[in-house]
Amino acid sequence: MQGLQKNAHQFFLLVLVNAFVGAMIGLERSVLSGLGKEVFDLSEYAVILSFILAFGITKALANLTVAFLSNTLTRKKILIIGWLFALPVPFLLMYASSWKWVILANILLGINQGLAWSSTVIMKIDLVGPKNRGLAMGINEFAGYLSVGLAALLAGNIAATWGYKWYPFLPGVFFVLAGLLVSIFLVKDTTDFVIHETGQSNLQQHPDLWTKVSWQHHNMGTTTLNGLINNMNDAIVWGLLPLLLMQRNFTIEQIAWVAGIYPAVWGLSQLFSGKMGDRFCKKQIISAGMFLQGVAILMFVLFHSFIVTVAASTLLGIGTALVYPNFLTVIAEHLHPSQRAKGLSIFRFWRDSGYVFGAILAGILADRFGLSITLIIISMITILGGVLAETRMCCTLRNFWKSNICSETAVY
Repeated sequence: MQGLQKNAHQFFLLVLVNAFVGAMIGLERSVLSGLGKEVFDLSEYAVILSFILAFGITKALANLTVAFLSNTLTRKKILIIGWLFALPVPFLLMYASSWKWVILANILLGINQGLAWSSTVIMKIDLVGPKNRGLAMGINEFAGYLSVGLAALLAGNIAATWGYKWYPFLPGVFFVLAGLLVSIFLVKDTTDFVIHETGQSNLQQHPDLWTKVSWQHHNMGTTTLNGLINNMNDAIVWGLLPLLLMQRNFTIEQIAWVAGIYPAVWGLSQLFSGKMGDRFCKKQIISAGMFLQGVAILMFVLFHSFIVTVAASTLLGIGTALVYPNFLTVIAEHLHPSQRAKGLSIFRFWRDSGYVFGAILAGILADRFGLSITLIIISMITILGGVLAETRMCCTLRNFWKSNICSETAVY
């Protein structure tokens, strides 16, 4: 039987697993750019950002792989495979003798994030059913991104005390072992829930799911494009913001706080923003979130003080929290249960391709025009994504503005 309360034990085990998934990537967010610059003497931004490029390509492809693996493997098996790919990651980062080791670690980390995070998302949606889907995604993303922020803060403070080598990545050994063991021995598969919901669903199956999710469907396609833009700006903030703050003579501790507050606020705020999507129009929530992100990125460029930079990081976290769980629920609410894994995987493929586009674009623009101009351009692209959501999407809730209620012609 579906429902959050009825399946609370399994649901929160998956929340715990997702926290470990998020912590793995959080270890890199405040220290990896500094590791490249200070330890390996990398100077070109395109080279420094190559670790994000490697991560983005493999994560996007791993997300897409879930769509095909779900036809032959259970959700739990895919989750466990994702953790197996993560086992070497902390050791590669700890003992890296060249930047190639870092690239290899991020290829494996991308596979881990794609398989493991996708599995926990899909399994939670299987468990809760349609009623509290937004709340479930809010809790899921809360756990994942709060742990990203806390791990980034932890790694940054370790680096400030012990340096960029070895020690900042030591907690990753615990995270990967804990995530793997909980997944193997405690998490249960959710296939039976999918079978039950499929028998009750009135949704039609989409004959051309790739096209519908990628662009053609007004709500799903617009959400997919904004997901790509969101992760594009996240890649640029992840890779370039620490370097910009280093140019402004911020300390390692200050950079760690800025890098950690953004995903921590992002995570905490999703406890509320996910539930908002169950009650209010997701169109306005998504457009507002994209606008806030664009303004926050612009603030990083225009204001140089630590206090305002922290405020911008906080605003960026709130803006991202507004969109992230609602991206997932917009896709899920338009999919037949039997197509859910594949449709969400297609969305997550395009969304995480944003890391690829972001790394390439940031490397080219930053080497040519500098960090500030690059961030301004990304800010404008993000705001345009919000404009697209406001003009192309429509609402599915009958108790909101009647002029925004979806019709078949509006959605397709």
